[in-house]
Amino acid sequence: MIIFTYYTRNRLDTILMKAILKSLACVALASICLPVAALPAIKTHTLSSPNGRIKTEIQTGNTVTYSITFDGKAILDPSEISMTLEGGTVFGSGKVSKAITGSKSGKVIPVAAYKKNSVDDVYNSLTLVFKNNSVEFRAYDNAVVYRFVSTAKKGSFNVESEKAEFNFPQDWMSWVPYVNTSKFETFESQFRNSFENYYEHINLSSWNPKRLAFLPVVVDASDGVKVLITESDLRDYPGMFLNGQGGKSLKGVNATYPKVQELDGRGGAVREREDFIAKASAGRSFPWRIVGIFEDEKNLANSDLTWLLGKPADKSMDWSWVKPGKVAWDWWNDWNIYGVDFESGVNNDTYKYYIDFASKHGIEYVILDEGWAVPGKYDLFQVIPEIDIKELVDYGAPRNVGIILWASYSSVIKDIEGIFKYYSAMGVKGFKVDFMDRDDQLIMDFYEDVASTAAKYHLIIDFHGAFKPSGLERTYPNIVNYEGVAGLEQMKWGAARYDQVTYDVIIPFVRMAAGRMDYTQGAMINATKGRAFANNSSPMSQGTRCRQLAEYAIFEAPLTMLCDSPSNYMAEPECTEFIAGFPTAWDETVPVCGKIGEYVAIARRKGNDWYIGALTNWDARDLVLDLGFIGSGKMTVFQDGVNAHRAAKDYKKVTSEIPIDGKVQIHMAPGGGWVAKVSR
Repeated sequence: MIIFTYYTRNRLDTILMKAILKSLACVALASICLPVAALPAIKTHTLSSPNGRIKTEIQTGNTVTYSITFDGKAILDPSEISMTLEGGTVFGSGKVSKAITGSKSGKVIPVAAYKKNSVDDVYNSLTLVFKNNSVEFRAYDNAVVYRFVSTAKKGSFNVESEKAEFNFPQDWMSWVPYVNTSKFETFESQFRNSFENYYEHINLSSWNPKRLAFLPVVVDASDGVKVLITESDLRDYPGMFLNGQGGKSLKGVNATYPKVQELDGRGGAVREREDFIAKASAGRSFPWRIVGIFEDEKNLANSDLTWLLGKPADKSMDWSWVKPGKVAWDWWNDWNIYGVDFESGVNNDTYKYYIDFASKHGIEYVILDEGWAVPGKYDLFQVIPEIDIKELVDYGAPRNVGIILWASYSSVIKDIEGIFKYYSAMGVKGFKVDFMDRDDQLIMDFYEDVASTAAKYHLIIDFHGAFKPSGLERTYPNIVNYEGVAGLEQMKWGAARYDQVTYDVIIPFVRMAAGRMDYTQGAMINATKGRAFANNSSPMSQGTRCRQLAEYAIFEAPLTMLCDSPSNYMAEPECTEFIAGFPTAWDETVPVCGKIGEYVAIARRKGNDWYIGALTNWDARDLVLDLGFIGSGKMTVFQDGVNAHRAAKDYKKVTSEIPIDGKVQIHMAPGGGWVAKVSR
């Protein structure tokens, strides 16, 4: 029995061992085979631009990646994109149930102020349909864009994160606007910022991995091609920053959703955040991610991509009341007027003086910047006793001058509807809303609430303390300007440490590629290199007088400030008359020439008149502007004077004709400019 038991036990052990081994083999085989069987097959989809020069290859399988070539040369290596929802669902993964191709060839007519009277809308498209979501790609002749769309019929969800990679094939140079904060230990510490900073021109591999950069960003690809990264149709969703980790790749970063926010003086401080980036409902689309490709960098200054990809304005609404124009601005010049018999400051006498000045020169608006409401209360219904807004509105109306009011985020958010209804009924024409200084989803909803409520009461909006334009200005044409630029206000406190002249010939190709910008030019006190200094009450510009004049042609701004004191303008009647006559919305825009960081020239047409501006960096420069597309015409020219390299305010006004060959030779002093009006 013992032997039998022993034998039987060994036999059973042997049988059991064989069964176990067989079972383990099956499990092992399953562990190898089952995931492969479960994974969708990898498939490549190809989409080309209408002219065939841009091609994007999109691979689907467990993930979605896309790559881009231009004339057969790599612009982006395979870059992964996805959206991860709470609970583990991933948009852009799984089996593609359908691939829908399409194309469009048409024109879009802006319903309100823009830089041209029609915009080409020509592209090929590919939509990849997954379970409950899709990814839509479009290829334009100058871009590849994509967005995610929720296709579920009902329900809501939280977006935990979004993956947006930009994997470049080479370690190219890039124009980088880092977030302007001294605290960059964490990304969280950088989410609150003013979106205004100067550019570093560095290799992709040299990006600081601890720092975020805001959009737009431009990368110098091979053979002079420029790659623009930005976004559009940014509504009810956080904006995207970029971060580099020391290689050739950039990745998108989004602020997480604010859980606890406190009004913090002028703005709102986030004290605690959720662990997701956005709340969302089924059936919505998400922002367009834009990879612009420009063979000639001058065309960056004329990009329509951001505006074009914004949601169209409601066609059932009448937008004819949206009036662009110029603004006599008080804050930059510190209400510093002279030759009057009253004490200047934030009071009605001063603003009536501004209104009289504006009326005399055909300037459409006067702004009451910070100070008209009781300080520290952040209550726009509490007005200081020195100001009577209704009296100013009534004073300006027969003089064809409208009143715009400055307001902080903390003040407006308390009662958007009540504030706008009250001041619209009084006759106020618009608001300059300031100090948002974030682009998380909560702030994005504020932007749209402000724009839509302002439209209801026929108020125009200038978003200051804001990020770059991202398509909402097409949806709500009453948004007539954005800041998101380190404009001339920096000279009030940083003239000695900032290089504004070089910055001026970068932003037309980078920041302005996203659209309009509230730069606030027009200084009548000008300084040559190394001679500008900070002065709050009598601020000055770097560079020449003609540079300031030319910026009215260079910078896109349907609402354009005249930043200096009316007293200073009246002491310079020739220059003042010229800039006061500038249109601020245009029928046509033509980039003439340019090189990022060196020089730029742009021509803009309103009716039969053309305005052409040119800027240089700190190098004196001779250019030949080919204006043959204008034809014949009489030119009124403001050019740097012979001594502008020593006395920055030196200029010369001349008249001439466009030569038969259309070639106009110009000279600009260091930090100089050139501007002309052509009448036909």
